[in-house]
Amino acid sequence: MSAFHKILIANRGEIAVRVMRTARAMGYRTVAVYSSADAEAEHVRQADQAVHIGEPLPAQSYLNIAAIIEAARASGADAVHPGYGFLAENAEFAQACRNAGLVFIGPSPEAIRAMGDKAGAKRLMQAAGVPCIPGYQGEDQGTHTLAAEAERIGWPVMIKATAGGGGRGMRLVASAAQFAELLHSAQSEALHAFGDATVILERAIVAPRHIEIQVFADRHGHAIHLGERDCSVQRRHQKVIEEAPSPAVSVALRERMGATAVAAAKAIAYEGAGTLEFLLDADGQYWFMEMNTRLQVEHPVTEAVTGLDLVELQLRVAAGEPLPLTQQDVHITGHAIEVRLCAEDPRQGFMPQSGTFAAWRPSPALRTEHALRDGAAVPPYYDSMVAKLVAHGRTRDEARHRLVAGLQDTVALGIATNQQLLQRALQHPVFADGAATTAFIADHLDALLAPDEATDTQAALLAALLLQLGECGWPSPLAHTLPNALRFALDGTVHAARVTPRGHGAFDVALNDAAPAQVALLAVHADGTLRFSCGGVAEQAFAVREPGRTWFHFRGRAFGLENLTHVAVARAGDAGDAGGSNLLRASMNGRVIALLVAEGDAVVAGQPLVTLEAMKMEHVHCAPRAGRVSLHVALGAQVAARHVVAEIADA
Repeated sequence: MSAFHKILIANRGEIAVRVMRTARAMGYRTVAVYSSADAEAEHVRQADQAVHIGEPLPAQSYLNIAAIIEAARASGADAVHPGYGFLAENAEFAQACRNAGLVFIGPSPEAIRAMGDKAGAKRLMQAAGVPCIPGYQGEDQGTHTLAAEAERIGWPVMIKATAGGGGRGMRLVASAAQFAELLHSAQSEALHAFGDATVILERAIVAPRHIEIQVFADRHGHAIHLGERDCSVQRRHQKVIEEAPSPAVSVALRERMGATAVAAAKAIAYEGAGTLEFLLDADGQYWFMEMNTRLQVEHPVTEAVTGLDLVELQLRVAAGEPLPLTQQDVHITGHAIEVRLCAEDPRQGFMPQSGTFAAWRPSPALRTEHALRDGAAVPPYYDSMVAKLVAHGRTRDEARHRLVAGLQDTVALGIATNQQLLQRALQHPVFADGAATTAFIADHLDALLAPDEATDTQAALLAALLLQLGECGWPSPLAHTLPNALRFALDGTVHAARVTPRGHGAFDVALNDAAPAQVALLAVHADGTLRFSCGGVAEQAFAVREPGRTWFHFRGRAFGLENLTHVAVARAGDAGDAGGSNLLRASMNGRVIALLVAEGDAVVAGQPLVTLEAMKMEHVHCAPRAGRVSLHVALGAQVAARHVVAEIADA
């Protein structure tokens, strides 16, 4: 047995909070670690103890193995749970825990090392009889050799970083003409992200299903699987929606894939929670992609349909206990679907967002994994996912309907999120029919992002009502008796409105010279909820005021309202920005990871100048016009959104 009493969770946010919940229920004490950016984070508040481990950048904190081991020593922790992400699949970290006499709640360093290298993992799986995608895993990484191997495999080809994950260092190549450029791009990204530019090549399976099998194994030679999860709905190889079971997997196919996954786990003497990831084509043929040697982000859907607590199983296995169930004890009941709520703006190219949540109210009808509260900060240094919302039902359609309703009722104000896109994806006929593949979002992006004119109009009428009521309270202590001209921006779109009081809380609102609509305030509650009617139809909204801005939640969407009534309107011909289009500004909070030109270089319009990294994604910023460049940032600098990073002067 490997007895332990206090667990340090080497992670942050909802991951750490999730692990702590089960650990506390089992009687363990918990220790949080945190960077300077997370000093007030929820996972720090919920832990029994917390240790500061460094500055915000992951390499200076959550990826600092020595600092985490020292935090365990200082707090008296005798076990470490790596969560998922950061060091969860780092063999060096697992070995360091072992060397320090700490129980690592996960597989052995040897197993992590064996499956962490995609090339080596494929060779191991082929030896174990696991079907693998045809490809190249050789040591010769020369461009000529890789190009020749790609021709042999046949187009399209997928380039993958051997040390990669989360879509980084991965490129889809459609033809030989693209290969060299995309190879260089993949290798460069892999080197920056993982410190290793080595890649493998695989035949690209066009529009497949992404199916993963959850496995568990103990040190006594027992291994089982807990069914499959369908993770096909993705964007840029990042999962967006996950569900269990898969609508494309029959009972017979589940048994075959499950047996394959168990055989793979036994082949490497695996211990703990792991996931075998496969691609499944329309003919029911499947191929091994990789093994994740950790608990997955999407494990709650497996918990929902099996009734098991996967973190509890991890802790029991790590303590040396045998698995408390056999394969015959595993039963799949009903259907579960999970969506990932991310701090990003889909209408601005999915630009990562950082800042502070003005209001957070998760739906009580859903299982919501999060570490948020009113005023919670979302730093720019980490992953953009801020919450996971899970619904379970007797049938897939019941779970889907519950998740849509719960998403619509979830209030997330102050930072742009993908909340509306998730709702539309769940309601899309292709997803509703269970037919979504990995191409789903790319194929239907226009529909998922299409404007909702009816809701936008109603929201603008509500915005005018909120402004008419005043910013000192609802309603304003001032009696509005005369028509009032208003001008405001709603999610960046400027509106003009004329509001005429009609008594008893009712107003006629003429929006953008359209015919007036009657809008009435029916009730205002202290918690920020309000009821109003428009055209005789009563609806509910939630609003919260901040200096200079009002946020409100309406029909499942978040809206940001700015009062421009007393702001001077720019004259035609005025520059919209100081310096006009001469200035290149940061599109989000981020870190400068590449300067693609030198001070004083002559550039052309659209030429890449600066690359910023935010929330594990890279964003190239290009010249707004031709001229001579002056750089306003240094390599490695952290910049805020709208900060000037470069200026273009006449050549």
